[in-house]
Amino acid sequence: MLVKIYGESPEPEKRYSPAVCIACESKTISGQPDRKHVSTSYVERQNLTMRMHMRRFPRLTNAFSKKLENHVAAISLHFMFYNFVRIHQTLRITPAMAAGVTDPVWDIADIVRLVEEREARDLRESREERNERSYNPFGPALGQRN
Repeated sequence: MLVKIYGESPEPEKRYSPAVCIACESKTISGQPDRKHVSTSYVERQNLTMRMHMRRFPRLTNAFSKKLENHVAAISLHFMFYNFVRIHQTLRITPAMAAGVTDPVWDIADIVRLVEEREARDLRESREERNERSYNPFGPALGQRN
């Protein structure tokens, strides 16, 4: 496996210039792969699909996430849409349906409902946790104020 390491260019920075490859590390991965199925085209196609669907990934763009949390959310939404909502030409169904994960084709409202349910559950759990920490059956401890 080849791992490229990127860093700053020794030349003066140009406007919108991409990072420069400053080193490469070669690592050996061992195993018994089926040579018929060894190909980078699957990964390259996935990378292209992500760059085409999300403006965060084309090179030299200013459409980026300032917070890692927002970046993760955007990627999650992309994969939910790609696998559960979008009907693929070659499959004629969604990948989730082809894998047997779901029966109906989802729509965006289903994803929004799923996110809202998760947020409500997380909020409920954080409130319960906060209440458990503040509950003292014996009243306030000595030296504590109410």
